[in-house]
Amino acid sequence: MSKAEKPSRARAGRRAAGRPEGEAAEHAGGPKSAVKASESGTAGSAEAAGSATETGSVETAGAPAQAGSGEVAGRTGDGPGDGGRVRGPARLAVRKTYKLYIGGAFPRSESGRSYAVTSSRGDFLANASKASRKDARDAVSAARKAFGGWSGATAYNRGQILYRVAEMLEGRRAQFAAELAEAGTADPGRIVDAAVDRLVWYAGWSDKIAAVVGSANPVAGPYFNISSPEPTGVVAVVAPDEPLLGLVSVVAPVIVTGNTCVVIASERAPLPSITLAEVLATSDLPGGVVNILTGSVREIAPWLAGHMDVNAIDLTGVADGGLAVACEEAAAENLKRVLRPAGATDWSADPGTGRLTAFLETKTVWHPTAV
Repeated sequence: MSKAEKPSRARAGRRAAGRPEGEAAEHAGGPKSAVKASESGTAGSAEAAGSATETGSVETAGAPAQAGSGEVAGRTGDGPGDGGRVRGPARLAVRKTYKLYIGGAFPRSESGRSYAVTSSRGDFLANASKASRKDARDAVSAARKAFGGWSGATAYNRGQILYRVAEMLEGRRAQFAAELAEAGTADPGRIVDAAVDRLVWYAGWSDKIAAVVGSANPVAGPYFNISSPEPTGVVAVVAPDEPLLGLVSVVAPVIVTGNTCVVIASERAPLPSITLAEVLATSDLPGGVVNILTGSVREIAPWLAGHMDVNAIDLTGVADGGLAVACEEAAAENLKRVLRPAGATDWSADPGTGRLTAFLETKTVWHPTAV
């Protein structure tokens, strides 16, 4: 064999074995060749050389880097135990400001007052606005202004809007679950799901309640006599201490039947109530249909009970018996409808139609059968 044929046969053998020529040369050349290949690969990239110097270790040629390129480029190696990462300035969290919800907007209390809200462990969570008598009056005015358009909407439309609120609430499930967990609620995810289901349940009743409680009455005379339910008007609601499921369970039946409401949120855990207000504001619910106040129940409830433009009041969340009696006496001034449940309420149980009919008036129409 000639000398010219030997290199070509060697290259053909390496190709048949599936081995790159450079790799074969490295193995053939021994350790010195490998060192030369490593030096040439390292020296070929200034960035790789800088990374090796900063981390204090030389990477083997051809081995993947242990850290991402962004982390390597940002390392300073300024102290032991820090992993060589940059210790930049700590980012300040943007704390949420919990305000009132009146007329579709989020104003601060006109008094400028607030109170600290703590978790079930006693840790500070946020400052919530403390509503005053003036805020309660503004909320009643907003509810009265919204009543005409909301009560005049079709029952089917109100059901659609309530269903949309359920969709929006489910989209923020994680946030509600986190707030309920801070308030000490057991199994918060299940409570959020139950609140969504409760909204859907009441939405389904929107165009059916009139058929259940309305009637065509037989009379002794040439007349049609028809009884149909109509909304009472503006309803003041003292929400229970269950900050989401209880709140939804007292507000949904009020508004789905055409009423508007002013709600005093749970004083102990008001944060889910304002988060729910954000859901209402971003759904199709007109501003003023639901108005949510945070603060002292003892301070606000008597003013709403005595307000002459409030047509009904729900005292579910009033735990103090003396305060409940005082509110009932104030409500008697303009013959308000008063709902005061006896005993504790199981919010996970089937709600029935009792709250749907509690704030409905019955209108009876007489019409002659012949002209």
